[in-house]
Amino acid sequence: MQDERPDGPSLGNLPLDLDPFVGRSAELAELAGAFAEARLVTVTGTGGVGKSRLAARAAARCAPAGGVWRVELAPVRDPEFVDYAVVAALGLTDHTTRTPRETLLARLAEREVLLVLDGVEHLVEPCAALVAELLGRLPGLRVLAVGRRPLGVAGERLLPLAPLAPDEALELLRVRAARRGAVLGPEGDLRELCRRLDGIPLAVELAAGRLGALSAAELLGRVDDRFRVLTGGDTAALPRHRTLRTAVGWSHELCTPAERLLWARLSVFAGPFDLEAAEYVCGGHGLPADDVLDVLCALLEQSVLTREETPAGVRYRLLDTLRAYGAGWLAASGEAARLGRRHRDWYVGLTTWCELEWFSPRQDEVAVRVDVELPNLRAALEHCLTDPEAAHFGQYLAGALWFHWVGCGRLSEGRRWLERAVRPAAGPASGSAVGERARLKALWVLGYVAILQGDTAAALRALQECRREAERSADLMAVAYAEHRTGCLALVTDDMAGAEELLRSALVRYREIGELNSNVLMGQVELAMARAFQGDLPDAVRRCEEVRRTCEDHGERWARGYALYVLGYAAWAEGDLVRARELLADCLVGAHRFRDQLGSVLAVELLALVTVAEGDAAEAAVLQGAAARMWPSVGLPLFGSAHYNAPHERCERAARERLGDERYEECVRHGVRLGPEEAVRRALGRPGAVVSPPAPRGAGAPAVAGAGTAKPAASPTGKGGETAG
Repeated sequence: MQDERPDGPSLGNLPLDLDPFVGRSAELAELAGAFAEARLVTVTGTGGVGKSRLAARAAARCAPAGGVWRVELAPVRDPEFVDYAVVAALGLTDHTTRTPRETLLARLAEREVLLVLDGVEHLVEPCAALVAELLGRLPGLRVLAVGRRPLGVAGERLLPLAPLAPDEALELLRVRAARRGAVLGPEGDLRELCRRLDGIPLAVELAAGRLGALSAAELLGRVDDRFRVLTGGDTAALPRHRTLRTAVGWSHELCTPAERLLWARLSVFAGPFDLEAAEYVCGGHGLPADDVLDVLCALLEQSVLTREETPAGVRYRLLDTLRAYGAGWLAASGEAARLGRRHRDWYVGLTTWCELEWFSPRQDEVAVRVDVELPNLRAALEHCLTDPEAAHFGQYLAGALWFHWVGCGRLSEGRRWLERAVRPAAGPASGSAVGERARLKALWVLGYVAILQGDTAAALRALQECRREAERSADLMAVAYAEHRTGCLALVTDDMAGAEELLRSALVRYREIGELNSNVLMGQVELAMARAFQGDLPDAVRRCEEVRRTCEDHGERWARGYALYVLGYAAWAEGDLVRARELLADCLVGAHRFRDQLGSVLAVELLALVTVAEGDAAEAAVLQGAAARMWPSVGLPLFGSAHYNAPHERCERAARERLGDERYEECVRHGVRLGPEEAVRRALGRPGAVVSPPAPRGAGAPAVAGAGTAKPAASPTGKGGETAG
């Protein structure tokens, strides 16, 4: 999927809570009334009071036409990543050098969207700056912020959220306890327990999680004892904050030693995690990996953990309040540094696996998996790139994720990580062979990203540095990749002779070192394009048919799409319009599936040419308008290349001749108004079809079958990871 989400269903990416929603009818009405008067409403309140759940329910009730889009900010630590988190939540892709702020302003113009910013308290200043600018320039935008502090933006309407009323708290306790099959005691004890917990929903849910093992009367005793310990001498703390500390504290004390240990260790995760990650990162040193599942299930039963379904399968997470509590215990245990390394090693290993499997039938699954794991991958990158001792791991991660940056619409974020990664770093591994390979890979990937963003000067600098250093260190792999991407740069800048020479040389180098993956296949497609642009269409077809066969042998779909693009053009040139449409439609579906905006817009451009050749000049003009709307997200239209632009100009001339200038421009304007999802449907000739891809097969099961049978790599592979595709 590309950036279709703001045109999607009314609930957008809003997760629906399957648990019964208890109480809060008055608050829901008040929130609806607040939105009738203000474009920015902030729900504030103490931790655990139910702000996020109320906001999600209220947002679902007042979803505008453009959808509700929730941005989870709790895992975001770097203020610079607030804008990236919003772009990611909206499902937007941008291949240009624009900032994510500029992308948001461009894509949300003239759309009615509700943005839910959840967990703003630790990022108030960057969130306030973002919200102020977006509201000032996007009249169709409304914002619902959730946090313990207001944003302080002009026009902000505050809704302080109080705890549940006594009857609502009792109902919540009953509902949650019944779900666990607990036998409830006398109503008086239950009411007193809710009263002692001040009606704070998180505290009540933690209590409900214990009613299977303890009676309400026994829990009351625990609360009283714990409250005296926690509040003694602490007169500065707010009563409700003390109550939550009390509830979390006694819940923690009631855990077994193994449960307390796992709770602390799980706090190292920045977002949702799966069982295999928990076993690897948290197992050992007093908690055997084989026991992690049982202990994790116990924490789930006690409401310490939540379970959620994602496109990549089942994931678990700690609520932010409980994560912070566990992090405190982890720091006190002296294990924080070791767990940070374990977390890093797991995600280095996961990235290695994903890069390898990108060149396989699991390509779709890999794309979904990395999307889900992005909060933890960002945390691992941040950990590495702020620690000189681990800088080479950060370089490795930034480079090995090339397929995500390039193939799945994350160029802007990828470039930021890559530029950080290639800065000179001190540390024992920075001058080692492994560290040098990792940095060289990050350099050529940076060059590749810059090419696709249209930043030719930055691309050339990175690729020249990569080749110079690779030749100095006799790294034949890096030399081949630097040469390949320099050839790609020549291709998009209309130096066909130079492109052919460089690409042929790189392909020879790949064969000599035994390299075969998606990048190598793209090199063959790029050489085919250079041959086609120089008039040798039969040679281009031969090369792309070979790429197509290789891709189908390996289950590869991303590079295959670009081969289909060339084959579709060749079929049009030969007058076989049926085959041309079939090939280009296949190309577009694949690119759309991966959110590859470049592949999508190139396919739409050629489908417009096919459409005018079929005799429908008006529809061809509409498709050209749709492509014109897509190009600003990619970069310079058709790379500013005369060769890439020739089919576009031919289509425009034919359409203008048949329609006349006025009618042609009218059709183009209609196409410009199409949202990305509708544009893809039109290009495919299926206006009413649903083109968003389903989740990969097996999404209900752990996505990496067998990944836990071998421990993830703690360091880059001997070949620097390039063989992974």
